[in-house]
Amino acid sequence: MRSAAPHILAAGLALILTGCGHYASFTLPAEETAQAGHYEWQPRSGVVLRAEAVDTLNPSVVKWRDSLLNLYSVYDGKTWHTESAISEDGLAWSGARRVISPRNGSWESGYIAANGAGIVFQGELLYFYQAGNPPQIGLAHSEDAKVWTREAAPVLALGPRGAWDERATADPYVVQAGGQMYLYYLGEDRARRQRLGVAVSNDGRQWTKLTGAPVLELGEQGAWDENGLGEPAVWNAHGAWWMLYTGRARNEQRRMGLVKSADGVHWTRTGVVISGAEAWNSQVVCDATVLPEEDRVRVWFGGGDVAHPAENIHGRIGYGELIWRK
Repeated sequence: MRSAAPHILAAGLALILTGCGHYASFTLPAEETAQAGHYEWQPRSGVVLRAEAVDTLNPSVVKWRDSLLNLYSVYDGKTWHTESAISEDGLAWSGARRVISPRNGSWESGYIAANGAGIVFQGELLYFYQAGNPPQIGLAHSEDAKVWTREAAPVLALGPRGAWDERATADPYVVQAGGQMYLYYLGEDRARRQRLGVAVSNDGRQWTKLTGAPVLELGEQGAWDENGLGEPAVWNAHGAWWMLYTGRARNEQRRMGLVKSADGVHWTRTGVVISGAEAWNSQVVCDATVLPEEDRVRVWFGGGDVAHPAENIHGRIGYGELIWRK
C-alpha cells in the first residue's frame, strides 16, 4: 500500500492557505497500478431481506467478527428506523433487531435516523446515518453492535450559504485508505439539485470537506440520472476507485450507475447502468453497499416497484455481483 502522506500534506497546506478548518483540497491515495479490465453486472434472482415494514431499504453490510452485519433501514409508514441482522453467507439473514430510531427533541426531528453506512475503524463499529430536517449526517458507535452511543450533534453539517450542500447532507458512505476515512455523501443546494461530494477525517467525528464543487454532477438533459444523484458506494480495486451511485430520472425511476476514478475525486462514467430485472424492483434499483473481493464485488441493494424518490415503494433488499473481466 502506498503512503497517503502526500495527500494529507496537500490537504493541510490547503487548510493553511484558505484559513478555514472545514475545507481542503485532497485526493484519495492510489493503492496499486491500474489494470486493464471492466466490471459486468450479474443479478441474483429474488429478495434476500424483507422486514415487517412498508419499506426495507438502504442495506449497509460490513464484516463484523465472524459474520456479516447488515445495518438497514425500515419505514413503518411514519418514520424511518435502522435495524440490524446477521448472516453467514450474505443471503440468509437472521436476528433482526431495531437499533436506532429518531430522538424526539433533538436535531434528528423525529422522521428519520437511517439511510446509513457502517464501518469498522480501529476495532470500533461506526454507523453514519441521515437524520433531521433539513437532513444532516450523524454518528453512532458501538463495541458489540447491540448497544449504540450517538454523538449529540451532526458530524457532517450543512454547507454555508450558497454552497452546493447548503440544504442537505445525506446518504453517507465511508471507506478507509491510508489511515484516513473518506465519507461520500449527497449534497443539496438551494435549487434542489442533489449531487455527490466527499470529506476526509482521522476519527469520524471531525470532517474536512473537499474544497469547491461536488465530485459527481447530474447527467445530461434526458439522461437516466438527470434529476438527482445519491447513495454512493465506493471501493478500491484493480488500481482504481469505483463508485456505484443511484440516479433519478425525470419520471423518478431510479437506477444505479458505475463510475471510475484514479484519485477518488475526478470521476468518469463507465456506461454501466443497472436497472431492475424483476417485478419487485421494476421501478427502483438503489442504495448499494459493497464488499469487494479479488475478482468480484458483492453488492446488496434496495429495490421497489413504485417510482418515487423516497418511501412507499414496497422496498426490499436484493443481491448481485460485479464480476471483473480482463
